[in-house]
Order: sequence, then structure tokens, then C-alpha cells
Amino acid sequence: MAEGGGGARKRAPALLEAARARYESLHISDDVFGESGPDSGGNPFYSTSAASRSSSAASSDDERERPAPPGTAPPPHAADPLELEEDETGGGWSTVLRDRPPPRFEDTGGPTRKMPPSASAVDFFQLFVPDNVLKNMVVQTNMYARKFQERFGSDGAWVEVTLAEMKAFLGYVISTSVSHCESVLSIWSGGFYSNRSLALVMSQARFEKILKYFHVVAFRSSQTTHGLYKVQPFLDSLQSGFDAAFRPSQTQVLHEPLIDEDPVFIATCTERELRKRKKRKFSLWVRQCSSTGFIIQIYVHLKEGGGPDGLDALKNKPQLHSMVARSLCRNAAGKNYIIFTGPSITSLTLFEEFEKQGIYCCGLLSSRKSDCTGLPPSMLTNPATPLARGQHQIRTKGNMSLICWYNKGHFRFLTNAYSPVQQGVIIKRRSGEIPCPLAVEAFAAHLSYICRYDDKYSKYFISHKPNKTWQQVFWFAISIAVNNAYILYKMSDAYHVKRYSRAQFGERLVRELLGLEDESPAH
Repeated sequence: MAEGGGGARKRAPALLEAARARYESLHISDDVFGESGPDSGGNPFYSTSAASRSSSAASSDDERERPAPPGTAPPPHAADPLELEEDETGGGWSTVLRDRPPPRFEDTGGPTRKMPPSASAVDFFQLFVPDNVLKNMVVQTNMYARKFQERFGSDGAWVEVTLAEMKAFLGYVISTSVSHCESVLSIWSGGFYSNRSLALVMSQARFEKILKYFHVVAFRSSQTTHGLYKVQPFLDSLQSGFDAAFRPSQTQVLHEPLIDEDPVFIATCTERELRKRKKRKFSLWVRQCSSTGFIIQIYVHLKEGGGPDGLDALKNKPQLHSMVARSLCRNAAGKNYIIFTGPSITSLTLFEEFEKQGIYCCGLLSSRKSDCTGLPPSMLTNPATPLARGQHQIRTKGNMSLICWYNKGHFRFLTNAYSPVQQGVIIKRRSGEIPCPLAVEAFAAHLSYICRYDDKYSKYFISHKPNKTWQQVFWFAISIAVNNAYILYKMSDAYHVKRYSRAQFGERLVRELLGLEDESPAH
């Protein structure tokens, strides 16, 4: 028995090195997330806390763990008790597993242009929000102010806004993402969130006038029917900037970024304040490079009433999530990208459609949240035989693999990106190594990095909460642009000259937009 224990201890470092080598082959970069928390934060595949186990209940069955007998390791696949006889006579699903190479990817991901070591925070920000976009905001804001006053009476305190004032205006609102104050007007308040150096650049009265008339598109054209017409041109321009500045890696994730209310505000506000806050009338989805955290594409689903296509219905309608996925991947065809998806998007029909376009997928599957059309029913129900952690069952149909893997509950995956024969391992802090198919390991690794993105960057979303939906979308998009700018900064030579944290980068950007003298934040 002692010899067996010693052999397991000798094998552990080898397994760990093999797992690390596979993670490197998945092109995951730790440097971009250098300031984030533990690797396992929020990841049900890695975390061993009770909270994380309960958070994964939506995609796994709530049942007690059945550990393997001491001193035994579960076989990788074919010999384990999960290999039941398939009772589906149709559908084309088979228990025969054939190895297949991963999709070829020869593109080089990363920034498309080399920024000089002297590049400032505003230089990176203006890769996405250049002066010509800001000048258009100046024109549209002044145009709206004139028309507003023609209709409702002259405003003697109004003076047309300039480009410098528009930059300062953006800087003031962006400052709430660093200070986390609920109101941008706190800058002039003299209270805890006041900032005298920023307050001297523009008076509070002038800021409020610009805020009153601020517009990206002043008036609806006769051909416009889209509900976000006041912000759509800016979103299109931002998308062009993202495409021009960055090439993503092969592996990407479709998800809703964490943009919930500031936790400090939620913890301190009264019930009345919570009731007064209006529910968002839109859902924001992104396609994100999972090796760097760079958000490649944004999609906004607007709630237009309480009908079946509204935001409330979106949470329970896989077909609407499939529509979101198609919109986010419309520029990804033919590049052999591997897209990781959550249960609401994962479906056989969508994955087969994407495969024809040269897009490969790996998704977590849920019998409650996913569209399970075309999948073998026996794989969607739990077997009566007790299982050991790491055991799994696989069915294949062409390039598609349906995996049922056990780890304190049954996790199901659908993929056409990874071979069903290749084996991986999940590294647990306390439990050691858990065997799994390579697709499960890849999904867990990339989910971990997206969790880390949320942990690191979601707290830097702009706290300013306007009432108008188009303005809410605008400031969320600006927040994403600033986060993307910081990611490019961390991959540039400028980062090696002055190693700013995300908070310091935000402070620098605010000061540069306001035209203040250079004062490097303390390290």
C-alpha cells in the first residue's frame, strides 16, 4: 500500500507538468490577468468551496458525491460503468470513438500595430474612440441643443461645446469607474469622493449643461427603425476599432460580461433606493478572446416591451440566444475559431450550422436550459449505477461528441473542436488530479480565465447610471473600450516603461482627457 502511495506521489508532478503543457498549447496568457485573484475564482470545475458548488447547480445535478474506493483510479472511458448500451436506434449517435486532429489555426493573435514605449493611456483609448468620433459627438450635441432650445425656449447659460470640453466630459464620467462613486457630481461635492484638481477643469454647472444636451445622434433619420439609433453609429465605429487594433486567438467565449450594480452601493443602499432604480431594458453579450480577455465584438439585445422577444423571455429562450450567437459570430466564419458557450447557447443545430461555416464549438449542456433537439435521451439522464469522480461516457456523431462527465454531479458537454479520444486532467487544489476528456479540460481552463476577467475588470465599469437606455449602452461600451485599451497597453512596450495597474491606467486616462499636467500615480 505504501509503495502504491509513493508511486502516486511520483506521478503527481508528471501529471501537473503535462496539464501545464496542455494549457500552454491552448494559448492562455497569464500576464494580462497578472493582478487578478486566484486561478479558481468562480470556476465550478476548480473551486472546492460550497458556494461554487451551489453556483454550478444549473448545469449539474444536485446529488451527493460518490467517491471511488480508496487506492483505485477510475478508468479513462471505455471500461467504466457509464458505458451503457445505447438505446437509440436512430439519430446517428455511436459509442465508437475515433481520434481527430484539432482545427488548424495559423493566424497570429495579438495587437495589429506596435505602439511606441512613450504611448499614453489616451493613445490606447483613441485607438477605439478617435478624435473624429469625438468631433461628431460635439456636432450632434450642439445640434441637439439648438433644436431643443428652438422648441422649448432659449437657454441663456448654454454655450456650444468644444472638442476639449467633450474630452473632459468623457473623462469626468470615466472617473466614476475608478472612484466607484455613484454620482459623477460627487467630484464637486466637497465630500469623500470630491476631487479638487478635477473639479477646477470645468464647473459643475457647465458639466450639467453638457450632460443635458449630450448626444451621439441627435435625430432619427426617415430610414431608421432600430431602437438604438442614437448609439448604433458609435457601436459600429467601436467595432471597427476593435477589428483594426486586435486579432484574437483561436479560442473565444460567448457570454454576458458581469456588469451588475456596484456591490458597495448594493450593500449600503436602502430598499427604497433599490426600488427606484430602473431595470435595464437591454442585454449585453460579447465575443471575447479567452487567452487575453480582449472583447472582440459587442451585441446589444434591446427589450422592446414585454412580448416574447423581450429581455425577460430571453433568459429562457435558447432560440433567442442562438440568434445572439449568430450575430456575434457573423465575422468569424472560415477562420477555424473555437467558440466556448454556456448552456443557453449550446445546441446541436447551432453547432452543426457553425461547423459548415468553419467555426468550431465546445459548450456546456443543460437539460433544462439548452436546446437538446437531436441528442440521445440516454445521455441526458443520470445512470443508476454509482459513479466515481472522473468517469465519463461519450457518444459521437460525425465530428460531434456528446460527453457526460462526473465530478460531484454530472456535467455534459457538446463539442466538435476536440477529439473524444484525447484525455485531459482537472487540477484541484485539495483533491489532486481528476481525469477527464480533453474537451472538459479545455472548457474549464477557458472558463477560469473569463471568471478572472470578470473579477478583475467588471469593477471598472462606469458607475454613472443615466435613465435613457441608449446612454446606458453608450457608457457600458465606453467601459469596454477602456478595458480593451488597458489590455493592449499591457501587451505593449509602454507597459514595460510604466507598469500601471488597471486603476492607475484609469486615473491616467482621466487626467489626460481633462488636459491636466503629467502626474504619474504612485507605484
